[in-house]
Amino acid sequence: MDFQTLVSMVVWTVSGAVLLCVLMFVDSLFTRYNDLEELKAGNMAVTTRFVLKLLAQAYILSASISTSKGLGDALIVSVVSFVLLFFLERAVRLLLSRWGKLNLDYGTQLGKIGYGLLAGSLHVTGALIIAAFIRG
Repeated sequence: MDFQTLVSMVVWTVSGAVLLCVLMFVDSLFTRYNDLEELKAGNMAVTTRFVLKLLAQAYILSASISTSKGLGDALIVSVVSFVLLFFLERAVRLLLSRWGKLNLDYGTQLGKIGYGLLAGSLHVTGALIIAAFIRG
């Protein structure tokens, strides 16, 4: 591995990590509870949702990095993908709330692991769909 490849790898990794932190922070603004406080309190439902959400975002970032020719393109594709994932996840949450009378945020905050798992799986499912499109 040459020096330029090593530097590129570091730059892409740091940029991806920063973007991932920003995306997770933005997502937390739309959650009715504080993820980090719930994690500290040992809420396994919130932990489950958080981990799945993180994996979903990382998978999208991985897909965009592997298919983009430049860092800027990868970051733009990742942000657009995050917005798509956000709206897709919110639409499914709304349908579950209306049709199934499931309030995923409330159930997750109460520590119901099934709620956290379902909420997190919405992120993963959306990420798989979006990444398939990215990878073309």
